[in-house]
Amino acid sequence: MVSDPLKHTPEQEVRLLLLGLDNAGKTTLLKQLAAEDISHITPTQGFNIKSVQSSGFKLNVWDIGGQRKIRPYWKNYFENTDVLIYVIDSSDKKRLEETSLELSELLEEEKLAAVPLLIFANKQDLTTASSASELAESLNLHTIRDRMWQVQACSALTAEGVQRTAHKFKISS
Repeated sequence: MVSDPLKHTPEQEVRLLLLGLDNAGKTTLLKQLAAEDISHITPTQGFNIKSVQSSGFKLNVWDIGGQRKIRPYWKNYFENTDVLIYVIDSSDKKRLEETSLELSELLEEEKLAAVPLLIFANKQDLTTASSASELAESLNLHTIRDRMWQVQACSALTAEGVQRTAHKFKISS
C-alpha cells in the first residue's frame, strides 16, 4: 500500500506517467485532475502533457495513447518517472488478459524499477465493472514486492475516487 511516496520540497517537479489500454479513460482522468471540461474527449493519437500546481509540487503528467500500435513507443517516456499511473477499464472483462500482460511488461522495465504504481480501476459507475479487489486479484498484484502500489476504484467520468487518491499522491488540482 502507498502512503506518501513523494518527499516534499518546495516546488518539486514530479513526473507522472499515465498509461493503460485504449479506451481505459486516461485522458478523462487527466482532465478531471486538471479540473478541465471532459465533455469532448477523443482517442489520444500520441500524447498529452499537463502541468498542474498542487501542494507545492509542479506535476508534469504524461498521458500516452494506449492503442496497440502506440504501445511500443511507451518506453520512450519511462526516463525519470516518479509515479506510474496505470488505468484499467474495469468493465472490459474481455481485455483483462491484455491489460494484465501490458502491466506485467511495464513492471519488468528497468527504467521503471521501484517506481510507485497507482492503478485506477476506472469506470466503476458502470454496473458491469469489476471491483478494485477483484482486479487486484486477477492481476496478481499481491506478488509485487519491488515497489509501493495501490489500486483505487474510480470513475473518471464522475470524478468519484479520483480526488481522494490524488491527494495521497499529491496530484490534486
